[in-house]
Amino acid sequence: MVGIAPGRQDMGIGDWFRNRTARFDDDSVPAETLRWAADKAVTLTDPKLRMVSGWEKRLMPSIANAIQFMRGLVHDFPAMRPLSAKVWAGDPALRAFFVTPKDIDNLLARSDQLRAVFEKSPGLGQAALVLGMSIAEQKTFGLAVRGDTIQRDVAQNVVSFSDHKTRLCAADESALRRVIGIEIFEYLVSRALAEIGAERTERHELQGNRALIRARLQLLQQHGPGLGAMLGDGPAAPSEQARLEAELLDNERQLAAMGGIEEQLAGELDALQSVFDRPQDYLAVAPKRVRLNTMNVVVGESEAGTDIDFAVIDLKGPAPVRRAFVIACVERSDLPPPKTLDYYEAMRYL
Repeated sequence: MVGIAPGRQDMGIGDWFRNRTARFDDDSVPAETLRWAADKAVTLTDPKLRMVSGWEKRLMPSIANAIQFMRGLVHDFPAMRPLSAKVWAGDPALRAFFVTPKDIDNLLARSDQLRAVFEKSPGLGQAALVLGMSIAEQKTFGLAVRGDTIQRDVAQNVVSFSDHKTRLCAADESALRRVIGIEIFEYLVSRALAEIGAERTERHELQGNRALIRARLQLLQQHGPGLGAMLGDGPAAPSEQARLEAELLDNERQLAAMGGIEEQLAGELDALQSVFDRPQDYLAVAPKRVRLNTMNVVVGESEAGTDIDFAVIDLKGPAPVRRAFVIACVERSDLPPPKTLDYYEAMRYL
C-alpha cells in the first residue's frame, strides 16, 4: 500500500502529478493530497456521505491505492512529440495517424481548447495536448513483395486512425499530466457514481411499487365485494387481496434489506471505496508498437517499414471505449486560424 507523507503540503492530485521524477519515484502520497481527494470524491458523489462516521479515514487508503495505479499509467504514457503539418512528411508516425498534412491543420484549427491555452498566456510559444484517435485493424488482401517477386491476394492487416480529438490541452507537459491525473480521478468517481445510481434507482422503484401496492390493497379493504357488485363489477377474489399483501411484504423485505439512510450512505461509501480499491477493473493504459509500411499495413521485422509508438486506453464501463493516444506539443506559430463556415460551400450540399 502507498504510504502517507504528512509533512508535504500539496493541494491535490493535480499537484502530485506536477513533477514526474519527484512524485513517481517514491511510494509516499502527501496526506494533504489524500484529504483533498477524499473531499473531492465525496463532493462529486454525495456530500451527505460526510455523515458516515470515519468516512475520510476509510477513503484515504483506497485513494492512495488508486494514485499508485495512476502512477503506473503515467509511466506508460508515450513521450511527447511535435504535432505540425510542417513535420508530417518527415515523421512516419504522423503519416500513419493522418492521411495528409492538411488533416493536421484542420484538426488544430478546430481545437478551441488549444486556442484558449494560447490566448490565456500571450507569451507562451508552445503548448501540450493529448492527441486521441480511434484505432481500427482490418484484414484485407493486397499486393506484397517477397524478395524479387510481387505476390497478389496476400492476407494483410491494415491499421487506420480516425476521429482525431485534442480535448485535453495545457501550457506544458507537466501541466498536461496534472490535467490527465484529474481526468482519471474523476472518471473513477463517475464509475462509482454510476453504480450508486443503479442502487438508488432500485430503491426508488421499490418505494414507488410499495406505495402503489398499498393503495390498491387499501382500496380492496375499504370497498369490499358488496360495493363492487353495486358498481357492476364482480366481487374481488380473496386471493387478489392475499396476493397484494404478499407483494407488499416482499417489497418491504427488500427495502429493509437495503437499510435506512445510514445504511444507504454507508453502502454508497463502500461503493466509492471499492472503485478506488480496484481501479484496474475500470481503466487500463498500455503502450503499443506496430510496424507499418507507408500504406499502414502491418509488416514484419524483415520487411520495409517503421515502428510506430503510441498508447491505448481502455475504459471498461457499460459502454466500453478504446482509444489510441499520444502526447504532443504544438508551436503557437503552427496554430492555424479558426475554421469559419463557408456559406457558399455549404450551400452546395443542401
